[in-house]
Amino acid sequence: VQLVESGGGSVRPGESLKLSCVASGFTFSGFDMSWVRQAPGKGLEWVSSINNGGWIKYYRNSVKGRFAISRDNFKNTLYLQMNNLDTEDAAVYYCATDSNFSDRSDRKRDYVPTDFLYRGQGTQVTVSS
Repeated sequence: VQLVESGGGSVRPGESLKLSCVASGFTFSGFDMSWVRQAPGKGLEWVSSINNGGWIKYYRNSVKGRFAISRDNFKNTLYLQMNNLDTEDAAVYYCATDSNFSDRSDRKRDYVPTDFLYRGQGTQVTVSS
């Protein structure tokens, strides 16, 4: 099983990045997927999730309206378009399967634990002026 993220980089506040994650070794289309992140000195934080078919999407409150998650099941690829980046968004971003997707329909989705079966190695996003 492999999840390989790419697209990270160093940007200034207000700029954009698009992350990609290519999956292999498992049936990607059968899994709900997520993006999670970890800032220096902090724990893992859920960012966004998408169901296996791609029509249900959830976002944590702080990224809603700025980030967009999507997937291409034919290419086994997960995406995260990040616009209007803020210094608070700086972190290592990981794609992962989402074992708690059904719990994220609740409005307290930000507090649902980040449990996953598979997770990638991450891609660094730096936001600074």
